[in-house]
Amino acid sequence: MNVASRLTTLGNRRPITVVGAAVIDVIADAYALPWRGCDIELQQQSVNIGGCALNIAVALKRLGMQADNALPVGQGVWAEIIRNSLTREGLISCIDGVQGDNGWCLALVEPDGERTFMSFSGVENQWNADWLGQLSVAPQSLVSLSGYQLASPCGELLVNWLESLQDVTPFIDFGPRIADIPDALMTRILACKPVISLNRQEAEIAAARFNLPTETRQFGSAWLATFGTPLIVRHDKEGAWYFSQQEQGLAAPFPVTVVDTIGAGDSHAGGTLAGLASGWTLGESVLLGNAVASWVVGHRGGDCSPTREELLLAHKDI
Repeated sequence: MNVASRLTTLGNRRPITVVGAAVIDVIADAYALPWRGCDIELQQQSVNIGGCALNIAVALKRLGMQADNALPVGQGVWAEIIRNSLTREGLISCIDGVQGDNGWCLALVEPDGERTFMSFSGVENQWNADWLGQLSVAPQSLVSLSGYQLASPCGELLVNWLESLQDVTPFIDFGPRIADIPDALMTRILACKPVISLNRQEAEIAAARFNLPTETRQFGSAWLATFGTPLIVRHDKEGAWYFSQQEQGLAAPFPVTVVDTIGAGDSHAGGTLAGLASGWTLGESVLLGNAVASWVVGHRGGDCSPTREELLLAHKDI
């Protein structure tokens, strides 16, 4: 598939609801990760808005897609930065002005671009029934959720809400918290038949957790046989595998010089959701996710998703 030629076909055939976090990323270069008792010198690069859901919302907006965003924004220093940034992006959260400040994380970026997070939770992990009661999710919607919230104390409340929705397709990127979700809750999540997106390391954790083969193609086939729900396994510069009852394959990568990997998975989710909501196949959607993620890892921070026009110029010959 020629990505550039298909970009003009992006447009909501299905509604999208993005549920999750808006936080602050304090990004700093580190020559190495600290060891116990040490003191390392950091070079601060930037303070960016971030959070899985916010990065996804930004990616969708810049691709020209419409989404209902439920990103709790509180009251405080971090919340005000987030609120101003949302305004600049033309984004609105239906949950705004709640008590408490938003969370933040310190992102340490090593010379090869790999990132390590140390996170402080805020209102984004304080979901309650009143907030969820404000959300109106239409049938046929794609509903984006993150493992950060599902693994938090409000995870069961979110799953109760998800189970109450009619005729929707959850899209879940568990992230590094995949090992922290209790077995009973994980069983209920997978029973909702979500599209699951994992990176290579998370897939290895899932394979061990569910006693599945570790080799990617075998893992994908065993996943389908066990859970019957679509799966994406992202292999970074090697592309991304996808598995569903209708199709399986490897979506090609887009070569790029890596600056940092912050927001790579989130932006991949945003691109993939844009494709799925536009009626593209899973394979086509994952390829778009690859294109968006390759742009993001070539730039600083996780909130730098490309516009449709920037993607068109970058991939006009691909």
